[in-house]
Amino acid sequence: MPLWAVSFLVRCLQDKRKQNTLGIRYTIRSGLLMPKTTATINIQNVVATANLNQKVDLNAVVKSHPSAEYRPEKFPGVVLRLRRPKTAILIFSTGKMVCTGARSGRESRRAIMKVVRELRNGGIIILHKPDFEVVNIVASASLGGKVELEKTVVALRHTMYEPEQFPGLIYRMDEPKVVILIFASGNLVCTGAKKEQDVYDAVHKLHRSLEEQELIYYE
Repeated sequence: MPLWAVSFLVRCLQDKRKQNTLGIRYTIRSGLLMPKTTATINIQNVVATANLNQKVDLNAVVKSHPSAEYRPEKFPGVVLRLRRPKTAILIFSTGKMVCTGARSGRESRRAIMKVVRELRNGGIIILHKPDFEVVNIVASASLGGKVELEKTVVALRHTMYEPEQFPGLIYRMDEPKVVILIFASGNLVCTGAKKEQDVYDAVHKLHRSLEEQELIYYE
């Protein structure tokens, strides 16, 4: 995992904004026991892409949006910042768009469709409905207990723990396919999910596994 990604995940974990604090929505399957505590999850950032399937004149976008940021010598796309929903939309001349900062897939879709409407109102002809896809969800979570990281790195597969470089254990879960940073405090950062339910399922699965192997304790 590159250093910039680790730094971003840690910032997400430390984010004090609790605007989208959600109780965890577990998918309970037959025969599985609930953990002793209820984890909480905060969706910190949903990254989504959209494709207009046509070329876009970025200079025309800037003319119709005075607040747009466009410095082609530094970055090839136009940046539009929305207040509601509070997101940033990147628009490229290829017709591809990227939405960051949303707190749900629905919110990111709403932001992209709002920008498409604004482009049309600004005189830019948009021929197609954009193809939309959530590509990454970053969430933080708290399990409510302390985790034995030294034992966890041995008990779980696909883990990496180098405390002299980074205080968290990196766990690559196969199903759902996500990456989870586990901290001794019981805090987590989950990234790589493309559906919100995958975040909830992954946290529940990890939480249950830690309890079954006595890797988490409650004060």
